[in-house]
Amino acid sequence: MAWKDELGRRGEVVAAQWFEARGFTVVDRNWRCRSGEVDLILRRDATTVFAEVKTRTSVAFGHPFEAITAEKAARLRRLAAEWCREHGPVPGAIRIDAVAVVDAWSANPQVEHLAGVA
Repeated sequence: MAWKDELGRRGEVVAAQWFEARGFTVVDRNWRCRSGEVDLILRRDATTVFAEVKTRTSVAFGHPFEAITAEKAARLRRLAAEWCREHGPVPGAIRIDAVAVVDAWSANPQVEHLAGVA
């Protein structure tokens, strides 16, 4: 596995732990279909969250959220709809969130969360 892939996986682990500490349950990780991949699918109360995780070692070359373009947000909406079709009716609300993880390998990685980005 390439270093960049390892960094991304580490960021996803950090993000999943962050969500779990806030009462979310991880429903699925790295769900893939022909159209792409959703990093994390989570549930809390009556809300299903499709989370895009962006991980960087630092913000020296830009904030992780800068990688979530309008095109990426549209693809996340399509992927969420496809996951819902595949897994049957999803009760309650659906939301697409973004999570930025910086310095994922440290003892105290920085995690930022934006709810409802798409």
